[in-house]
Amino acid sequence: MTVDPRAALDRFVAALEAHYHAVAARRRDDDPAVDDAYDVLADAFEVYDDALATVHGEATPFYLVDDDDEDEDDETLDDEDDRPGAARAGASDLDAHVDDDDLLDRLGDDVGSGQAR
Repeated sequence: MTVDPRAALDRFVAALEAHYHAVAARRRDDDPAVDDAYDVLADAFEVYDDALATVHGEATPFYLVDDDDEDEDDETLDDEDDRPGAARAGASDLDAHVDDDDLLDRLGDDVGSGQAR
């Protein structure tokens, strides 16, 4: 059964809103409402991405990281931190490769033309 991409998008947006509200109302670090909202959001994203691909042959520029992949990344970063003089790549390292003005110009062009990337 093919899911209507518009309905999947509506569910995805609602899941984003619910996740935000759960985070904003969090009472402690391990609040189960946040975990539940996270899971619903991840499921809604996958359904939307699959529906978009099936019906329109398009994909979003996002992907979900498997928990196993995340654990491996954490271990790799931990190993790198143990080396003397080792530094992890942070936002400042990534920002050095991005020209914000260029990105804003491209975004403005895309918005003005009705195109999305």
